Amino acid sequence: MNPKKSILFLLLLASPSIFAQRNYAEKLAETIMKTYQDSMVVMKYASHLEQDKQIPTGMTVEQAQKARPANWNYEMGVVLEGMERLWRTSGDARYLQYMRRIVDKFIMPDGNIRTFKMEDYNLDNIPTGRQLLTLYQTFHDNKYKLAADLLYKQLGVQPRNKVGGFWHKLKYPSQMWLDGLYMAEPFYAEYSLMTGKNENFDDIVNQFVWMERYARDEKTGLLYHGWDESRQQKWSNPQNGKSPEFWSRAMGWYIMGLVDVLDYLPKDHPRRAELIAVLERTSAGVLKYQDPASGVWWQVTDKGGQAGNYLESSGSSMFVYALAKAARMGYISDSYLPAIKKGYDGLIKTFIETDAQGNTHLTKAVGGAGLGGTPYRDGTYDYYVKEPTRTDDLKAAGPFMEACIEAELLSSLTVGKGKTVMLDNYFNNEYRKDNGLKFHYTWEDRFDSGFAWFGSIFNDFGAKTSTLTSAPTVQNLKLANIYIIVDPDSKKETASPNYMSAKDVQEISNWVKAGGTLVMMANDTSNCEIPKFNQLAKAFGIEFTTKNRNMVQGVQFEQGRLDIPANNLIFKNTKSVYVKELATLALKAPAQSVLTDKGDAIMAVANVGKGRVFAIGDPWLYNEYVNAHKIPMSFENFNAAKDLAKWLLEAKK
Repeated sequence: MNPKKSILFLLLLASPSIFAQRNYAEKLAETIMKTYQDSMVVMKYASHLEQDKQIPTGMTVEQAQKARPANWNYEMGVVLEGMERLWRTSGDARYLQYMRRIVDKFIMPDGNIRTFKMEDYNLDNIPTGRQLLTLYQTFHDNKYKLAADLLYKQLGVQPRNKVGGFWHKLKYPSQMWLDGLYMAEPFYAEYSLMTGKNENFDDIVNQFVWMERYARDEKTGLLYHGWDESRQQKWSNPQNGKSPEFWSRAMGWYIMGLVDVLDYLPKDHPRRAELIAVLERTSAGVLKYQDPASGVWWQVTDKGGQAGNYLESSGSSMFVYALAKAARMGYISDSYLPAIKKGYDGLIKTFIETDAQGNTHLTKAVGGAGLGGTPYRDGTYDYYVKEPTRTDDLKAAGPFMEACIEAELLSSLTVGKGKTVMLDNYFNNEYRKDNGLKFHYTWEDRFDSGFAWFGSIFNDFGAKTSTLTSAPTVQNLKLANIYIIVDPDSKKETASPNYMSAKDVQEISNWVKAGGTLVMMANDTSNCEIPKFNQLAKAFGIEFTTKNRNMVQGVQFEQGRLDIPANNLIFKNTKSVYVKELATLALKAPAQSVLTDKGDAIMAVANVGKGRVFAIGDPWLYNEYVNAHKIPMSFENFNAAKDLAKWLLEAKK
């Protein structure tokens, strides 16, 4: 990191509010979970909503709200995305359990979704599919996969305009709305990655490209809320089909969709750079209209201060979230960081209130806005500014939680910024038998067997993750600061495994001596190729032994407990971890134990030349034992993963 960037990060760290962000996210999450304990009924905001037809006439607003039936809708998915991000950055399974409880109200054992009507061809029904994918990959209950299949099937038959863009809904023919890019594409991308349907990624990129091409305004850099290819709608410009105004939440949907889709678009996809360029242009347009006084954004984006316009919380939260995540992931430059911090501070000062009972509330979110329909919405300035606002709107709450989390992560970027963590996929190279997809300790694998959580922790520290699919050499290892080898294959896992050779040992050793950080995670002797892997380990004074321990029986998790003494070299914030069926270590100089239990060396480090090595006889940080869905919360594997990642990234190279 160059000196100017270092100074910028230090200024961010000096902010008195920089460590308080997660606290606001957690407090708002508590408010939402209290309000919607068992079922999520969205607030009424437009008379044309289908579920309102089921409410008896003559009721007060409060009575009508209580009488509204719960339905499968995008607001639920948006706020649960905030809950999911809290879970993924804290390891606190309460958020996962809440998400499952809310979603389970709608999912039948056969995968059918209560209240869902595919024949509506409504993209707003897709977003909660992201939670279905998470729940399926976490709990392996096939009902979630079947329900996700149903939503994917809708995308396969969703009406499209002539250029290929999805209609927003069947009742809005030929129309693309910015909202739809968030509603459909992140689910579409994650489903495609999970199922190996890589042919879909071109279509996903195209949806963003077409939306920008036909809705962007060159002068402002902003995108209009909607585009009607047919030019039939009263709100559409007869020359170009664009709607009249720029609505901040619509822009927020679009830019959030961009940063979230990039999580799933393969890093080697030929059009990835094209999508990042769209994000860069969109970010520049958004930044231009940040209110200089408050740091947040106006309801009608480019008309700040005009009569009737107001500072609005949902669009502002979406912008802070998307810009902060884009900066952390390196999609936009660090020059955005002061504006992001100002935006976050503005969210708190402008929109957060605390009631007499100490509950946190998010205010001033527009209830809703759209185009066309009944009653007709003409998309004019007057229409947008007269839509009523409300407190704790779900469409604002989810993005606000995510904005808080991303703002918190800014304080950790100095740890990993500019560094790359490379995961081996040469010695460990396994494929699922049912679908032929790569799995087992890969960054992309989000099932129990994957390293997706560990990879996200590195990303949260500002580091990039990559994969090495060929034999290691000093040359290709120069692209990495950290190189991780996990559970090398035997013929039990792979028909033609790539065994560790003397040349491999020499190449890796030379890289470590030059300043690289190597991580070796073996496994118990029945599940790992140990003898040849030991050729590498012995080069650093480490040997994986044939002694296996912590052989856990069933759910007797205490048999896998390892307590970590205070002042441990690596694990500063961890007291106890769960590691099952591991190989112990035999050590000699320069290696030394960093965790010993009952006389057995469990974890070791070695300083070699300018570099260092970490070793353990188990792949213990895969998703199953980091995400807290299975083992008791008394085990702190999530904290351990963060501690280890931080220690590894703090190496000088």
